[in-house]
Amino acid sequence: MNDLSIHKKIKSRIKKRNRGNIIFPTDFATLGGTEVIKKVLFRLEKQGVLKRVAFGIYIYPKQSKLLGTITPSVEEIAAAIAKRDKARIVPTGIYALNALGLSTQVPLNAVYLTDGSARKIVIGKRSIRFKKTTPKNLATIGEINGLVIQALRAIGKNKVEQHQEKYIMELLKKEKKSNIEHDMALAPEWIRRTMRKALKK
Repeated sequence: MNDLSIHKKIKSRIKKRNRGNIIFPTDFATLGGTEVIKKVLFRLEKQGVLKRVAFGIYIYPKQSKLLGTITPSVEEIAAAIAKRDKARIVPTGIYALNALGLSTQVPLNAVYLTDGSARKIVIGKRSIRFKKTTPKNLATIGEINGLVIQALRAIGKNKVEQHQEKYIMELLKKEKKSNIEHDMALAPEWIRRTMRKALKK
């Protein structure tokens, strides 16, 4: 298969996708070598078919009359990378607080724990950092539980205010009790105390 044929096939596959779709060179690994595919994606970017949002990450751009090109959120990009790498991720720090609604601050640098590769990806003025962690930190089965554990760690021991704990209690009501029971075993004892309160309600 020559470069022109690969170009046509990649462009055709992209056109069949929904606008806003995140695209990686590995999506087309069956069509040719890495360098050839990278060159094709570079050409498609120059033609306006794709937009590059970070090194090796493109989008099939979605347009808005008011906003112009709509770029996927950091969360969407992180989730797409995790899916591609077959890795698990969980947000940490201020990003976990923001995801739960405990903070309105949107950090420029999103940090995720992962069992995949450690790396930093720059997206304009923002970045995504994946930090390698132990399987235990990613073993929660409740999505809210995982965020709660990381958010409480970000706040710190003996620093959780009453209104924050009350809000967390309301969030944990949405989790299955069996999930809380499983996941609290993965948390430090001071976080378990908060999760036990949720079980009693």
